[in-house]
Amino acid sequence: MQSSFSLSFSQPTTVPRSNHTFDSLPFAPSKPINLRFCGLRRETLGFFSLSRSHSCRGLQLPSPTRSKTISASLADNGSTPKSFDYDLVIIGAGVGGHGAALHAVEKGLKTAIIEGDVVGGTCVNRGCVPSKALLAVSGRMRELQSEHHLKALGLQVSAAGYDRQGVADHANNLASKIRNNLTNSLKALGVDILTGVGTILGPQKVKYGKAGFPETIVTAKDIIIATGSVPFVPKGIEVDGKTVITSDHALKLEFVPDWIVIVGSGYIGLEFSDVYTALGSEVTFVEALDQLMPGFDPEIGKLAQRVLINPRKIDFHTGVFASKITPAKDGKPVTIELIDAKTKEHRDTLEVDAALIATGRAPFTNGLGLENVNVVTRGFVPVDECMRVIDAHGNLVPHLYCIGDANGKMMLAHAASAQGISVVEQVTGRDHVLNHLSIPAACFTHPEISMVGLTEPQAREKAETEGFEVSVAKTSFKANTKALAENEGEGLAKLIYRPDTGEILGVHIFGLHAADLIHEASNAIALGTRIQDIKFAVHAHPTLSEVLDELFKSAKLKTAPSCSS
Repeated sequence: MQSSFSLSFSQPTTVPRSNHTFDSLPFAPSKPINLRFCGLRRETLGFFSLSRSHSCRGLQLPSPTRSKTISASLADNGSTPKSFDYDLVIIGAGVGGHGAALHAVEKGLKTAIIEGDVVGGTCVNRGCVPSKALLAVSGRMRELQSEHHLKALGLQVSAAGYDRQGVADHANNLASKIRNNLTNSLKALGVDILTGVGTILGPQKVKYGKAGFPETIVTAKDIIIATGSVPFVPKGIEVDGKTVITSDHALKLEFVPDWIVIVGSGYIGLEFSDVYTALGSEVTFVEALDQLMPGFDPEIGKLAQRVLINPRKIDFHTGVFASKITPAKDGKPVTIELIDAKTKEHRDTLEVDAALIATGRAPFTNGLGLENVNVVTRGFVPVDECMRVIDAHGNLVPHLYCIGDANGKMMLAHAASAQGISVVEQVTGRDHVLNHLSIPAACFTHPEISMVGLTEPQAREKAETEGFEVSVAKTSFKANTKALAENEGEGLAKLIYRPDTGEILGVHIFGLHAADLIHEASNAIALGTRIQDIKFAVHAHPTLSEVLDELFKSAKLKTAPSCSS
């Protein structure tokens, strides 16, 4: 989803994880911003350096010029209100806004949440929730279609089939159920749900309303922006929502193509390749970089390719851009022009049934009125490590925060929720800096991939800069009794650590239920637990958790283990 790295607004780092950059977007960033990897770790590559002991109050910001006192542009925006309608107003009712609202109520804040679309945002309606419903189907189909696997368990099953509409309904019904649950939880706790598009008018002032209807102005002591993101479509690609689609369209599963190209091999692309191949499609990946899954730890990515791609009906083109994609029409197929990523010379033309654009997501900030508080975005809303919004002069905008995909720190739903909770802690008088290095990420393929902290190359780069040694430990699922009982021994867990201190730098898992297993490692990082202590933890036998038990026990430390914390 990093408090130990340094933040530099003058020299941002570009993470080479996307198939395209943002040169076609209206906000025209000064440098490319890459988004295909949903768990984008900007901090891990040198974006933040605030230790957890620092305070979010009175923090001086690094900026291209000398740090200034907190201020905001009041010109043309009126004066700051003396009394407020709400303690907290949240613009956006996705997972991040919902988490912030619930925590705010718990802290006794009078809270309102503004939602212009539907409660739940991208995650519930067009992302995490419906995609997991489809992946649940693909997992069952893979089990039923694997004659070798079933025979090894002594099972016999007739040919498996599926009803496309029934699968689509499962995803839609799940999203609807979760959306209703979120709405009901907000109402039950007394959170006001204000319907309409929220726009910041000035310091501590927001207006909202639907197009064609009168707008309402409300004031709040603090405001949180939680507007999320939308699919990013590179220039040259024409999306018709039928044969050339984004993940938003794909989740509706209106048809299952015989042959589909997926542009981008990050989280989104990998998960949909799992779904489509399980339902009978052939898949072709188009990836701009020289290897597939560039955002993952290289060793994990290599194993995942061997298991998730090579045996399946998947081929791929690497080191190429999809420079032009034309939807199918008048009986003609979808056409995809491929050019060399380096030379820009034409490489190939593909004619397929459909194309899925999985090149990431772009922050949604249109109509927010950020210009009214002198904030300029280059894609993401600029914030400090405490999620406080920064204006065009490097000053903090009082009482204005931004969480989730819109700030780009880590484009994960649970990261947005954690950031929202962190902000509420701050506005209720408690110092809180979220350690982004402790936030896990997962890809829900079959088997799953999960990770927390640094990849091995990132850890070694950090070690070289800061002058310490890095060690790596590994364990295999093939040595785990529970995995073997399930006939699912394919998998690897990898620990990256400092042998001198026992600090956990990163953990990466590929295997059965990897997304569930990662939390022991993420919690250890969050709590500052060292390997010499966690290796004494007791795990039930036989369980998959013993994969991590063996992983921590296999670490070779230069300090003697201790039985005390």
